[in-house]
Amino acid sequence: MAYKITDECISCGACEPECPMEAISAGDDIYVIDADKCTDCGACADVCPVDAPVPEE
Repeated sequence: MAYKITDECISCGACEPECPMEAISAGDDIYVIDADKCTDCGACADVCPVDAPVPEE
């Protein structure tokens, strides 16, 4: 199961360098996670100041 970034994202960019799979990139308004690359490690969630990355249901 991959993570996704919710609308709570403030586009600070803290998550992008933490992703070991390089699955995170800047989207139009918020950062996005490529579900095909995400390994559900949670590194992005650990550094996010607003808890925007959450596991997809």
